[in-house]
Amino acid sequence: MSLKSSVRLAFALAVIMGGMTQAHDTPTPKATTSADDPYLWLEDIHGARAMQWVDTQNAATEKQFADSTQFQHTRDQILQVLDSDARIPYVERRGDYLYNFWQDKAHPRGLWRRTTLEEYRKSEPKWEVLLDIDALNKAEGKHWVFKGSDCLKPDYNRCLLSLSPGGGDAVEVREFDIPSKSFVKDGFALPIAKSQVGWIDNDHIYVGTDFGPGSMTTSSYPRIAKLWKRGTPLSAATTVYEGKMSDLAVVASHDRTPGFERDFVSVAHDFFHSDMYQLKDGKLIHLDVPEDAANVDAHRQWLVVQLRNAWTVGGTTYPSGALIAIKYDDFMAGKRHFTTLFAPDAHTALSNYAWTRHHLILDIMDDVKSRLDVLTPKDDGTWARQDMPGAPTFSTVSVVDTDPDNSDEYWLSVTGFLTPSSLERGVLGEGQAQTIKQSPAFFDASKFEVSQHFATSKDGTQVPYFEIAPKHLKLDGTHRTLLYGYGGFEVSLQPFYSGSIGRAWLARGGVYVIANIRGGGEYGPRWHQAALQANRPRAYEDFAAVASDLIKRGVTSPSHLGAEGGSNGGLLMGNMLTVYPQLFGAIACEVPLLDMKRYIHLSAGASWIAEYGNPDDPKQWAFIKTFSPYQNVKAGTTYPPVLFYTTTSDDRVGPVQARKMAAKMQGMGYKNVWFYENTEGGHGAGADNKQSAHMHALAFEFLWDQLK
Repeated sequence: MSLKSSVRLAFALAVIMGGMTQAHDTPTPKATTSADDPYLWLEDIHGARAMQWVDTQNAATEKQFADSTQFQHTRDQILQVLDSDARIPYVERRGDYLYNFWQDKAHPRGLWRRTTLEEYRKSEPKWEVLLDIDALNKAEGKHWVFKGSDCLKPDYNRCLLSLSPGGGDAVEVREFDIPSKSFVKDGFALPIAKSQVGWIDNDHIYVGTDFGPGSMTTSSYPRIAKLWKRGTPLSAATTVYEGKMSDLAVVASHDRTPGFERDFVSVAHDFFHSDMYQLKDGKLIHLDVPEDAANVDAHRQWLVVQLRNAWTVGGTTYPSGALIAIKYDDFMAGKRHFTTLFAPDAHTALSNYAWTRHHLILDIMDDVKSRLDVLTPKDDGTWARQDMPGAPTFSTVSVVDTDPDNSDEYWLSVTGFLTPSSLERGVLGEGQAQTIKQSPAFFDASKFEVSQHFATSKDGTQVPYFEIAPKHLKLDGTHRTLLYGYGGFEVSLQPFYSGSIGRAWLARGGVYVIANIRGGGEYGPRWHQAALQANRPRAYEDFAAVASDLIKRGVTSPSHLGAEGGSNGGLLMGNMLTVYPQLFGAIACEVPLLDMKRYIHLSAGASWIAEYGNPDDPKQWAFIKTFSPYQNVKAGTTYPPVLFYTTTSDDRVGPVQARKMAAKMQGMGYKNVWFYENTEGGHGAGADNKQSAHMHALAFEFLWDQLK
């Protein structure tokens, strides 16, 4: 069980992509006066005046970009991809069954279902439907969005289901019984909150939730972890650990691996610093690993640590980005002689890793392209290494599931910009993986080619980017080109297949580009740390360098170059708008951070101080203000057309920053500033495929129209 990664992913990410309580449940401190910010009234997320403004903006944007047969065609083309029955139904193994969540035209909110491996191998498997979310909504008069399940090993018959009222990260938790396909009467249940739950045994769970005033951190995550016994009120749950208000979150968990049962508490102080404890015989034993380790993973007899910074211990210095291992019991007894499982170089970084019953699979990026290695621990404490059998090259290959308790089974996702995704299954030691499912081609890839280029940033750093363009592209600067980026939270942008992009952009003659700028994880921690806090502008310089390189090479020109990014990538777009407006012909800015003066007081913003800095500290505000678009936008400047789009139910970044930025620019007299807000969808594009298709089509049509 990966301890720190579970905290980082649960509270990040996604970042952020990669939130938490409903945004309107999070108190929003007021500025000193309305004169400090004349658009504060838009921070009243569900207020009548604010929603009337949203409705007016939506109507204008829809009329301009969605009231055409071309928009309808683009939307329908995207929706066909999202609803296609030929898509791969990705699965997660739980015991003898493979579980899947599926949305399509007939089931817009989705089916939670399962099947056997034998059935899954068939072209049309028979699925056992466990819960129909659309039927549940009809019965209850709700708009639930399925947010996942946690099922009790080893039989997986009891599950804790998470249901969001509008697609945000705040969820209602209910206990579900698989054999009867029903919710458990008087079972474990929690009202809507930013909860964290996990099984201990049939009658006990760990829970972190809103227990009342003072029980959530400033970042709006659970501050207290408790043990809750079946049949008792939540108020009777006993406290396991109580963190500080300034912490990011506290999570307790139980590892049910037979023979290696352990309990842990993770205390995340911020996005990149945590303390780990083993809970044993009622006592907390601190794991003496670096507070800034990226992952700490206790698996059977092993402790594996993924380092974010160099660590000197036991007379050895292990480098930043390394993955190291030691016997768990030896470590707890005070030994510190680790084995290095992976060490990065100038071109490589560890993307991820996954355990099977007897092996460890490493997912390695080499100049942002994938390869897989298999490591096997030996009795003498050393590890054997071999290449993954049959792993294809020049694609993104990732392990999407394993069965570490019982077998060496693994499932691989294989994808590339022009290669429809496939799902492969294999068993280590039994030959190469076999393709089980293959996604159809949603556009004619034979017309295009992929190339990788490197742009030189302002400080001389070489920044890679992928270009997907028509073959034999004439470098005359006339091509509509869409440049996408993220650049934050150590998130890597690797090759992927998108039928939506293929149909809505490439098939119309456009060029699509992915920029692997600093702030991401493409070259490990160093790439991320190079754009932290005061160094954040390096990410923006990198993106501008890629834009300039595309123009210099003749792929496009400023009037034909568009940019798009969401969340942290929305902040990137805000800086392209305000700092580098001369490079772009249009910008699409999705669920963005923009007001960096107030971001820590909006929705879950306080959780990102480690990434950006604390604007309430005057010394830190001195550098934060240099990349705060809301403060830096000025009247009388030539800005490219911009579309801000967001969702009312986004409880991670929240809709108010996009609202205020659009209103401020319009108030300055800028005419080509557009805004659209979907009511549902959380920090994503929509609560169902139809909503997602509408949002994506709106962005594509805006960009295509403005870049003509």
